[in-house]
Amino acid sequence: CNIVYTAYCTMHSVHCTLHTVQCTVQCILYVLCRFLHECPWRRLEELREAVPNIPFQMLLRGANGVGYKSYPDNAVYEFVKQSSESGVDIFRVFDSLNYVENMLLGIDAVKQTKGVAEAALCYTGDLTDAENGGKYNLDYYLDLAKKFVEAGAHIIGIKDMAGLLKPGAAKILVSALRNKFPDVPIHVHTHDTAGTGVTSMLACYDAGADIVDVAMDSMSGVTSQPSFGALLNCLPYKNTDFDMKKVYAINTYWEQVRRLYKCFDPGTQATSTEVYKHEIPGGQYTNMLFQAQSLGLGEEWERIKTAYAEANDILGNIVKVTPSSKVVGDLAQVMVSNNYSKQHVLDNAATISFPTSVLDYLQGYLGVPHGGFPEPFRTTALKGAPTISGRPGRDMEAMDFAQIKDDLTESYGSWISSSDVMSYAMYPDVFKEYATHFNTYGDISKLSSDMVFKPLELGKEYVYDRAPGQSEDGKTRCVF
Repeated sequence: CNIVYTAYCTMHSVHCTLHTVQCTVQCILYVLCRFLHECPWRRLEELREAVPNIPFQMLLRGANGVGYKSYPDNAVYEFVKQSSESGVDIFRVFDSLNYVENMLLGIDAVKQTKGVAEAALCYTGDLTDAENGGKYNLDYYLDLAKKFVEAGAHIIGIKDMAGLLKPGAAKILVSALRNKFPDVPIHVHTHDTAGTGVTSMLACYDAGADIVDVAMDSMSGVTSQPSFGALLNCLPYKNTDFDMKKVYAINTYWEQVRRLYKCFDPGTQATSTEVYKHEIPGGQYTNMLFQAQSLGLGEEWERIKTAYAEANDILGNIVKVTPSSKVVGDLAQVMVSNNYSKQHVLDNAATISFPTSVLDYLQGYLGVPHGGFPEPFRTTALKGAPTISGRPGRDMEAMDFAQIKDDLTESYGSWISSSDVMSYAMYPDVFKEYATHFNTYGDISKLSSDMVFKPLELGKEYVYDRAPGQSEDGKTRCVF
């Protein structure tokens, strides 16, 4: 509800030159269902109604939909259709391995709707470093972009999830894309882990990028996106489309909201250029740090980062974006927990029990990495398990959505909708938890954050929204 509260103000204050507002449906779906016990589709539709004048954008993991695995083709097509009907305008399609066949499915799914297909190149390494970044050089990215444009992509995206795109590399890559595709918009997304985000985005601007991603100042920096205010104030011209007083007011609101979520903040308070070594994506960095602290392994954080880089080498120096980044992270956790070195893993792959995510990757269930799978590690680690070639979802049995809806209705009630079926299709166990909670406690989406995250205080008055324009207050008398 914190986002809904400020949506109307955002619509009027900063809409003039915004390309989109990002609605990360895969995160919204998972987080809202599992942790906030809310319907992600209802939230999306509420936001669409509140902000009719700014396009909404979501991430689509190609053939992986918005999950951590490959899905039957019809599940991806139906999910994209439902997302479009619920208010998403632009779909930023990517694949965690930059596997073209998975990308083409996602692009086609978007083209079957009224949506705009943005094909994202997942950036990794350093294309200015010929010795260490040769695998992912300029020609590699240009060839990918060519295939995506030929497939009908409307926008070319550069998706730099770890914040590895240095200013020099940004200028080279964006300039080359602009020269090769003069009529195709270019969109750049980065994270500010190393502290170079604003500088890199300015370099992209100078090289011809049309769109760059930023975050409100109070939510920016470190593993998030570069600062909105910093970028505006560093532009070589004064942008008069923004009423900065209103922008600052929105930023103040988010400063207050962030305090309500302080218990989930892992404490990444400073930038770290060490990201150029371990290459951990921004979102995964904070998640892994929070998990390590929760398990009492905070002192092992340096070892975890080192193990992540070693796990990446073992797996073939792959592109690291969800879900491939989870594969690397899971292997790193095994290495730290068991005190395995890189060489130990390579020498003893036949006897080590690897996480399911690692085995799925090696079997080909995420697609094929650039340069192929690492051998002989792959064969040894799989211990004779079967492998697949080509796009994983191509031969999967189609989902029967009508049957799924009937089953869910029988289990949870007549309130099950077609959008609920798509939530189940992507995350069945998570949706079941949400449905059980909904049937037990009802719709809690109108409750404020402090009512959800903190115990109710005796004698304190609380205000919540019953319906648009209707609020109700009450005082806590007792707690059972």
